[in-house]
Amino acid sequence: MPKRTRFTTWRTLATAATAALMAALLTPAVAHSAPRESSPVYSYADAIREAVWVDTGLDGDSDGRTDRVAVDIVRPREPAAQGRKIPVIMDASPYYSCCGRGNESQRKTYDANGNVVQMPLFYDNYFVPRGYAFVGVDLAGTNRSDGCVDVGGRSDIQSAKAVVDWLNGRAKAYTSRTGTDRAEATWTNGRTGMIGKSYDGTIANGVAATGVKGLKTIVPISAISSWYDYYFAQGAPLYDSGPEWLSNYVESPAARAKCAAVQQKIVAGAPRTGDWTSFWTERDYVKDARKIRASVFVIHGQQDLNVRPKHFGQWWDALAKNRVERRIWLSQTGHVDPFDFRRAAWAGTLHRWFDHELLGYDNGIDDEPMADVERHPDQWVTSNVWPPRATDTVSLRPGTGEQPGVGTLGLRKQRGTERFTDDPRLSETDWSARIDTPTPGKAGFITEPLATDLRVSGSSTVTVRATPTTTTAHLTAVLVDLGPDTIRDYADAAEGITTLADRTCWGPSTTGDSSCFRSTQAKTTAVDYTIVSRGWADLGNHASATKGTPLTPGRPYTITLDLHATDHVLPAGHRLALIVAGTDRDLIDPPSTTPTLTLDLSRTTARVPLVGGAGAFARATAGTVAATPTPSVLDGVRDPRAAHRIPGAL
Repeated sequence: MPKRTRFTTWRTLATAATAALMAALLTPAVAHSAPRESSPVYSYADAIREAVWVDTGLDGDSDGRTDRVAVDIVRPREPAAQGRKIPVIMDASPYYSCCGRGNESQRKTYDANGNVVQMPLFYDNYFVPRGYAFVGVDLAGTNRSDGCVDVGGRSDIQSAKAVVDWLNGRAKAYTSRTGTDRAEATWTNGRTGMIGKSYDGTIANGVAATGVKGLKTIVPISAISSWYDYYFAQGAPLYDSGPEWLSNYVESPAARAKCAAVQQKIVAGAPRTGDWTSFWTERDYVKDARKIRASVFVIHGQQDLNVRPKHFGQWWDALAKNRVERRIWLSQTGHVDPFDFRRAAWAGTLHRWFDHELLGYDNGIDDEPMADVERHPDQWVTSNVWPPRATDTVSLRPGTGEQPGVGTLGLRKQRGTERFTDDPRLSETDWSARIDTPTPGKAGFITEPLATDLRVSGSSTVTVRATPTTTTAHLTAVLVDLGPDTIRDYADAAEGITTLADRTCWGPSTTGDSSCFRSTQAKTTAVDYTIVSRGWADLGNHASATKGTPLTPGRPYTITLDLHATDHVLPAGHRLALIVAGTDRDLIDPPSTTPTLTLDLSRTTARVPLVGGAGAFARATAGTVAATPTPSVLDGVRDPRAAHRIPGAL
């Protein structure tokens, strides 16, 4: 791939520079190979801690001067004293003051001189002794920065991009928020990697999509790729409020007093109709994937009901289309950081990733499998390419069964209809638990028990032909693995982990900044079914993804629902189910009416990416396997909790 050439060139230059330096310092009798791993040789206790304010070039708060964003820096003292420049790891966040970062909700703390004492998370403790600078950026309008929060828009992205520009000598910074004394980044070579979970990782996505020079890699964890898809699913609202609520929540009191006009622009730009506006276009990073110069290491929970897996799926597909160097980890958790579901492996992998991308070390990480997937709690498998090359999208057809609403699912096109009435009191767990029972609130379609394992890998779609009885209707489509398993309890408050009392340490500590964090372990639950993927839409968006219209009762409409990306294996003996229903309680808001919908099964199709394609499905469903008796009501995770309105604050 073209990006591979970039890495090889950097490695060659780095290796040549290392060899030249060693040739000058070592006697001819001594031979050493180029380094493969950075070591903790620098003093964390003596690290330089400083703050600068970078000029963004914008005046978001309309106070007559351009906004400055606060940048807290922790860097090793020794390289600068020796005249050597170092790379940067950066986390740009709106949460350093309002809400905290990580499993223990850490906030920045400062000494009497205004320099950072506690930098949240383990990045500074671990990487500064290894020769990296760590930079924590307060987004505009938060903590010690000027400006206003605009929820993923120009101000948010420019807050972080301007810092990358400053690190590369293209922007101005000052030693204080209002002073005129300049600060220069003479200590860095400008090579920057951005990392962060949720909102922070979203900013990394957005900055990478600008194509800014000097940003060499990003590590977005549970990150948003398009803000429209955080608030709506094809016109169906996912929350009872819009981005103005989030902006008001994270802004500093000083910014909130100045940013009423920006708040009004957010309200006007993000109507609760679910229509696409220029506001959302500005916050759609997927469309700009072609500009990306950085490599991308994606991490996401496949049961994340905050930043839903659609975000990583569409981002990953855009990266692949544009041949961006990439890697991915997919866990069974909800909205959880890999530090809390795979800590030791995560620290080691991240270390090697940054060594390769920012120091140019030829450590082989670019030759390792592209994907790590958690198949069972704490049990991981790899794929050399993701989705696997043998994956093909298969059209699965629903058909009627012996009981109303309990139909079949196979390769052959079927005829007939099924009906259901939207019941906003019910969720995907209610429908799945009663999949084998006729119920008025859903239509279910099920395969026979599988003769062989069947792997779903990638993003599915479900096209339905539906006739409503009212002028509004919301739709949900769900793929379900019917069969016993033990999974991470993603519906629990901690979304698949349990936090323990003991601590593990990841680098040196100082007074006020400990590297020791509470341990975690998988929180599991035994289930009779597992939700594989889900998606939602407003039927009023049948003709346009950007604008909804009232429905005509009695008229049929066709719409395709985008389901979330996943990687899941259905074991032999299990069954695959497709559920089509209305409101998915606590995951989308209900429509203004209570429609009954009739599905035309001859024009309803689920397109599912299966490893091995149609042949694998045919083989899996061709044999006869004795079905395990199941109770009339299947047991799964508890009902989904009310959807979050804050991407990763706590």
